[in-house]
Amino acid sequence: MIDSDEIMTIRQMCAAYDVTPRTLRFYEAKELIFPVREGQKRLFTKRDRARLKLILRGKRFGFSLEEIRQLLELYHVGDQQQTQLQATYDVAQERLADMERQREELGEAIEDFKEQMDWLQKVITSQASTRDAAE
Repeated sequence: MIDSDEIMTIRQMCAAYDVTPRTLRFYEAKELIFPVREGQKRLFTKRDRARLKLILRGKRFGFSLEEIRQLLELYHVGDQQQTQLQATYDVAQERLADMERQREELGEAIEDFKEQMDWLQKVITSQASTRDAAE
């Protein structure tokens, strides 16, 4: 049996990591975490907590759940996590480049949008001036 200081219930996990029970069950179904089952109870170990932290961080950075699952599976390769760390770095580097491209595209879209808004404001002002002069 697992030391009781090392386990958390689903309620404790939800409170500690600001997730819902449904989220934890979903991650379990996707084989991202592996809580110990005692009847209907799910008990989460330190390993599950570490994996959940990585899952949540990966999601925040825009990694897909499949990418996260694949990276987590590399933990068991047996080379002191060298393969896992290198794969994570490679995927992260690609993701960072994607995010920087998106930021650039968003910056361009914002500038274009501002120009369109300025043009619309001029048209509105011009029409109001024309209408006021006609009255």
